[in-house]
Formats: sequence, C-alpha cells, structure tokens
Amino acid sequence: MSFIKSFFKDKDTSPAPSLAGDDVSLDTLKGLFPIRNYEHEKLLAFASNLKSEVFPKQTALFHSGENTVSALYLLKGTVALSDGNGKTYEVVSGTGAAKFPLSSGAIHTTTGTAKTEVSVLRVSQNIMSGKHAPASPHSTLLIPEELTENRLLRSFAQHYLNEELEIPSLPNIAIKLQHAMQHDIGIADAVKIIQLDPVISAKLIGLANCPLYVSVIPVKSCFEAVNRIGLNAARNLVIGLSLSHIFKSNSPLIKKYLDKIWRQSLYISTLSYVLASVTKQANPAEALLAGLICDIGSVPFLSFAANLPKDYYSEADIEQALPYIKGPVGYKVLLDWGFSEEFLNVPIYSENWYQNSSPELNLTDIVVLSRLHSKIGQPDLPNITSIPAASKLKDYSLSPEHSLNLLHEAKQQINEALKVFAS
Repeated sequence: MSFIKSFFKDKDTSPAPSLAGDDVSLDTLKGLFPIRNYEHEKLLAFASNLKSEVFPKQTALFHSGENTVSALYLLKGTVALSDGNGKTYEVVSGTGAAKFPLSSGAIHTTTGTAKTEVSVLRVSQNIMSGKHAPASPHSTLLIPEELTENRLLRSFAQHYLNEELEIPSLPNIAIKLQHAMQHDIGIADAVKIIQLDPVISAKLIGLANCPLYVSVIPVKSCFEAVNRIGLNAARNLVIGLSLSHIFKSNSPLIKKYLDKIWRQSLYISTLSYVLASVTKQANPAEALLAGLICDIGSVPFLSFAANLPKDYYSEADIEQALPYIKGPVGYKVLLDWGFSEEFLNVPIYSENWYQNSSPELNLTDIVVLSRLHSKIGQPDLPNITSIPAASKLKDYSLSPEHSLNLLHEAKQQINEALKVFAS
C-alpha cells in the first residue's frame, strides 16, 4: 500500500492545505485523465483513504518555472492559470478542462492561483507516465479555410484542441486478452478469457467455420476455434468483433452514419483479409483488423455531434467535416488503445491513393487497395494499377479485370464473414 500511496504523496514546495479535504471516490478517479486508464484493481487501491486538499481564495498553488513532482486536479472551485506572457485563462471544476491536470510537466509552465476556495487532488508525476495518447503532428486537425463557417466542425475542433475528446473504450474482454498475451499465455488461458464473453466466443467459432478459414471439419468449441485460427489471429479477431459496440447512438441521424461506416469498415476488412491471403505479403488477421479500424476516427466526432441540439448542424455539415476528422482522430484513438505504429498509420493514409510510406507492402497499402476495390464502378477513381500500393505486389498483379475476378471469387468468403461480424 505504501507503494500505491507514493503515486499520490510526494514532497514539494506547494502550500499546505488550510482545510481538511473530502474522500476521493473511485467514480471521481474514473473521470480523470490519464488516471482512468489504470486497471480497476489499481484504481481501487488508489482510492483507498485518498483525500482532496482544500485551499482558500487567492492561494498560489504553484508558480511558473518551478520544478514539480506532483500534478494537481481541480475537483471544486475555479483556478486561474497565467503564463509568462501575461495571458490568463480559468479552469472551472466540472468542465472538460478539469478532467486533465492543471499542470503535468517536469516544470510548471504557468502560475496557478485559486480564484475561489478550491478542492484539489494531488498525485505524483509517476502516474502521468500511464499510457495516454499524447499530441502528435498526425493527431492535429487541419481545417481548410473554406470550412471555417461549418459550425459543427468549428465546435468540434475547439473541443478537440481543449483535449476534451471522449475516446471510446475497448471492451474488457479485448483489454484483458491484450494484457494477458504480453505474458506468453497459451491457447487454454486465452480461451478462458474469451469465454468470459459468450457472444464474442460464439462469433469467433462462427468465423473459424466461415470460408475465410477453409476446413472440412467444423469446429464446435472456442478452444478448437482459437487452435485453428492461431493465438495472435484470435486476439485480433476478438478486438475486431468487440468494436461493433462503439458504433451505437440513440440519435437516428447519427446512427445512420455509424451503421454506414461500420458496414463499410466490415467490407474493407474482409477484402483486406482476402488480399493479404492472396498476395502472401501481409498477415491476413492483421489486415482484417486494419480494415476494421480504418475509419474509427469517425466515432468520437459523431458521438460529439449526437450530444448537440438537432438544429445545430445539418447532414451537409457532417459530410463536409468527416474527411478532415477521421484520420487525426483515428490516430489518437488507436494510440490511446496501444496499437502499434503500423496500425496507427492506417486511419491517416488509407484514403490517400498515392500514399507511399514504405518501400514494402504494409497494412496501409492493403487497406488502400481494399478501399479502392470496394469503390470499383464509382466515378472519379484512379486506375488500380496506377497507385503506389499496387506496384509493391511481388508475385501478384492487379488490373481492373483481375480485380473484378478477385472480388467475384471471394464473394462467398466475404459474405459469410460479413454475416458473422454483423450478427
């Protein structure tokens, strides 16, 4: 317990609280970034006997330029933050900005002053090393000048810039399996985790019996399914199967968009699997997952829109915004989920026909080819032989005719896999 408490109590030069604080609840911790990313058991340990600190109005909580060993979260009241240029802004408890530390670097870059009596939570800087998606050039929203009048896009951009983005969480089953496989578990242990979710387990069996995994003998158990598919492939499929839960909304308009994007992602993912299998230059299970997450950045944006008044935006506003949102937000979501760099590039570049990020065929190339395949017959598309991804195929050539043949031959595989994912 002393180790756990060291995350929250460190010696520094901050002022002593003037009043006894309240107990800090587990629910409070679950609302704070990046603390909320910790496992449930660790959060329970953190919450044990944890108290806030109370300071009167006009107290200087920290000064610009000072070294720091702890970070402060504002739980009640208002704090003014002033930088070296004299610019000041306020953080009010209960707002999106209060979900993040008032200061979290090795050195305070602002001076924090209590504008009212405040209640704060002090945590060690050690906790700030928890995995959370940092800023990156790839996660920066670039809004064209002609769309500055799009009120929805403008509001979301400000929301995003303020780091108030609500990143959806992967289901516990996917997180547990990811963590467990970092310790070289066997098939039996993986199956125990997968079977905690009967729906995912049943769908995995269904996928193992679909034409993507050709076999005369059908599997009847989760163990047989994982044994046939392989442990790493099963992990990717569990993640993919669990993604459908985040494509939900109570708004009819937003639900329409989410359903469309999910169906499109399913189609691209199965095409990616088939292409990877045929070309033998990429792992098919990884290609399938790459296809499923290629447009994941749409979800936080559409969820944001769902919480706004219906008359705040139009369908045209959504259509205009999505192309500029999906890539950067998708990168940020996958980074927060702990995906590897090869997957991180997929949302950024999968709609850029002329991306050429590596000399060898990679997951992004597979998804680009699959997306272009999925649009065959539509106007204003490049010839599939003219894009860089096609030139990286070693023993397999693509042409419009060959592509159509490939789609026709893989039709049963694709349709059967789509049924399992969509069920």
